[in-house]
Amino acid sequence: MSAEHLLWYTAVMAGVTYLIRVLPLVLFRKEIKSPFVKSFLFYIPYAVLGAMTIPAVFSATRSLVSACVGLAVAVVMAWHRKGLLPVAVAACAAVFVTEWLMAVI
Repeated sequence: MSAEHLLWYTAVMAGVTYLIRVLPLVLFRKEIKSPFVKSFLFYIPYAVLGAMTIPAVFSATRSLVSACVGLAVAVVMAWHRKGLLPVAVAACAAVFVTEWLMAVI
């Protein structure tokens, strides 16, 4: 890849990123009153985060079983409104213990 191509790619990426951030400010000047649109915009970050995270959960460990155990521990702890750090630590510990048990057995 040449330096000229790299500059063009960077410029296009910057333009697209700028448009995505500025377009809502230009289009929606009034307050959004529709409950449907408000709830849709409220849940978009959670849906995107889930769509980005969940597939990686199943490929981050050595086996699907340990990934499922870690995910289950994380979901249960998050369901009980634990903080992000305890959920992440517990999920990692569950994966570690599960993989250690699978190696021993």
